[in-house]
Amino acid sequence: MLTEDEIKKVVLELIGDIAPEADTEKINPEEPLRNQFDFDSVDFMNFAVALQDRLKVRIPEEAYLQLATLKSCIAYLKSKTTS
Repeated sequence: MLTEDEIKKVVLELIGDIAPEADTEKINPEEPLRNQFDFDSVDFMNFAVALQDRLKVRIPEEAYLQLATLKSCIAYLKSKTTS
């Protein structure tokens, strides 16, 4: 079972991998990631797939909206890693 801090660390690492120019230190946890890091749909899909691979969870495409912000992403992934 992962803590919120561990999940946040993974999320920020993956954002940095996909958008190396991103300043993840200044992330607004309630603003959509796509707006903050100029992710296009392919970037966002790669982010979701990377989360699945790294955290060993299944994220169905219909749940991608729950990955929209850092806050919602952490909450969703926490629920997936504790079940």
